[in-house]
Amino acid sequence: MLKEFRNFAMRGNVIDLAVGVIIGGAFGKIIGSLVNDILMPMVGLALGGINFTEQTFSVGQAVVKWGSFAQAIIDFVIIAFVIFIIVKAANASKKNEPAPAPAEPTTKTCPHCYTEIPLKASRCPNCTSQL
Repeated sequence: MLKEFRNFAMRGNVIDLAVGVIIGGAFGKIIGSLVNDILMPMVGLALGGINFTEQTFSVGQAVVKWGSFAQAIIDFVIIAFVIFIIVKAANASKKNEPAPAPAEPTTKTCPHCYTEIPLKASRCPNCTSQL
């Protein structure tokens, strides 16, 4: 069982996934800081000095923190856009293999009955027309 787990953990896909998760977490922190510390203060300043992290409204005893939610949406949009750009660049960098040449035809259509017949046929086996 231990050998099986080691083989599973050492496969390239699992290690690539682990590296991706770690880099993604670090990237998420960078984007979070960009939004929270740079973008949202500028947006708040443009809107008259609003601090979005403190924007809330109350419904009875519940406090809805819509400012934090707005920041999370902006985080998501930026991360999704950057991932889109990275995936698009990665797909563009892949070598496009040319499509294989089409095979030479081995049949033709009879001009009288429109059935498929061998290319070398001189008479149609279905309607017996001379070709």
